[in-house]
Amino acid sequence: METELFPAFSAFNGVKSTFLSSTGIYKKYSEVADMKLSVLSLGGSIISPDNVNSEFLSILVAGVKDYLNKNQDAKLIFVCGGGAPARNYQKAYRAVVSEQKDQDALAQDWIGIKATHLNAELVKAVFGELCQDQVVTNPTVEDIPFKGRILVAGGWKPGFSTDTDAVYLAKRFGAALVVNLSNIKKVYTDDPRKNPDAKPVDSMSWVDFRKMVGDEWVPGKNVPFDPIASKLAQEAGLKVICSDGTDVENTLSILNGGKFEGTTIG
Repeated sequence: METELFPAFSAFNGVKSTFLSSTGIYKKYSEVADMKLSVLSLGGSIISPDNVNSEFLSILVAGVKDYLNKNQDAKLIFVCGGGAPARNYQKAYRAVVSEQKDQDALAQDWIGIKATHLNAELVKAVFGELCQDQVVTNPTVEDIPFKGRILVAGGWKPGFSTDTDAVYLAKRFGAALVVNLSNIKKVYTDDPRKNPDAKPVDSMSWVDFRKMVGDEWVPGKNVPFDPIASKLAQEAGLKVICSDGTDVENTLSILNGGKFEGTTIG
C-alpha cells in the first residue's frame, strides 16, 4: 500500500549517495522537527521486500530504543505498508481468477490492506512494552488510545494508501513531521530509468510536488507520496521527508534534528 518512486534504482541511488556524502550536501531539520512526536510511514518493501527483513527490524528496534531512552518525552507512530505479503497474495488471487474481467479490484485492495495489518502486528510485537495499544486500522476514529511510547498502524480502507493514514495520524496527534521511509534516498524530478536528465531534489514546495504527482490516487502508482495524502499534508501545514528507510542511522538523525539525506517537502 505504500507509494515508492523508482524502486529499481536503489543501487543507482546508492552511488549518488556516496557522492552527496563526500560533498557535504545535507540538510538540517531542527527548525521544523517535532522532537516529541513524529510519524514514520514504514514502507512494506522495507519490512518485507521478499521475505521479512528480520535483520533490518533488529537494527531498527535497537536504534529506536536508544533514541527513546535518550529522549524521554519522545513518542513515535509507525504506519506500515504491505510489501511482499501484499504482492504475493494479490498475485495468487490473479493466478486463480485469471480472467481480468472476473477480477475484483476491491478484493485485491482488501488483500493488500490485510497485508499491512500483518506487518503492523509484527512491528508492534518486536517493540514489546513500548507499544501498549492495539494496531490502529482506522486513523479517523475519535478515540485512539496512545498509552505507550510507540503506536503502530496499518492500512485503513480501499481508496487510501498508508501515506494518507500517516497524515491523518499526524493531524490527530499533533505531529509536525512525517518521515516517509521507502527504498529510495531522494525524490527525483522524473523517472531516471526513462529520463537521463532526472535530478535528485533536496527540497521542494507542496505546490511543485503536487504538480509532479497529480491529484488522483491510483493504486500501485509509483510516486514518492500519494496525491491524496499530499493534499491533506499541504492543507495541514505538515512537512514530509522522503528518505531511505533501510538506513536506520539516517532516520535517527532526522528524528534528532541532525544532518540527513533525503527530500523535504513543504
